[in-house]
Amino acid sequence: MLGSLPSFARLEAELGKLPGVGRKTAARLAFHLLRTSEQDVEALAAALLEMRRKVGFCQRCFHIAETALCQTCSNVNRESQRLCVVQEPQDLLAIERSHSYAGLYHVLHGALSPLDGIGPDDLKIPQLLRRLDQEPIEEIILATNFTVEGEATALYLANICRDKKIKVTRLAHGIPSGSDLEYIDAGTVQQAVAGRREF
Repeated sequence: MLGSLPSFARLEAELGKLPGVGRKTAARLAFHLLRTSEQDVEALAAALLEMRRKVGFCQRCFHIAETALCQTCSNVNRESQRLCVVQEPQDLLAIERSHSYAGLYHVLHGALSPLDGIGPDDLKIPQLLRRLDQEPIEEIILATNFTVEGEATALYLANICRDKKIKVTRLAHGIPSGSDLEYIDAGTVQQAVAGRREF
C-alpha cells in the first residue's frame, strides 16, 4: 500500500538516514509530518535549508558557527591559556551547559579508531598541534568520551602535549564509562570538569 506512494516512501527513506532513526521511527515521523499543518512543515523545511546554508565550522576550534569564528572563540573574556579538547560539537555544548569552564575549546570531530581506519590526520589533530605551537596554552583538558576510542585518543594527545611541556588534565571519571558527554546531565559534567586530574 504505502510502497505505492512514492512521495511518502521518499520521506521515510530520507528520515531513515538520520542517526538513531530506524525504519519504524522513520515511518512514525513521516505520519506525524503528514498530520502536521503545511505551514509547520514549510517552517521545518526552511529551518533545515537555512541551517545547511548558514552553519559551518569555526576556523579556529571547529565548533559550529555562522561566521569565521564561533561565539566562544570570539569572546575575549574566555581564558585563553586553557584549551578543552572534545570529540564532537555536542560535547562542547554539554560542558558549556554545566557553566563550569571558561576557557577555549578544540573539537576533534571524532576519535582515533585504527580498526575503522581513523587516524590522527582524519581528525582535527594537526590543527590542534598548530594551535599549541601558536597560542599561549598552559593547560590542555582532555574531555574525550570514556570509550575505548576516546581513551586511546586522550592517551595519544597526552603524549604529544607532554613533549610540548604543556600541563595535561583529564576529566574526572564521575562520568560513567562507555557514555557520551552529550547525554550526561549538567551537574555530572560540572563535577567531572571540577575534579579533573593530571593525565
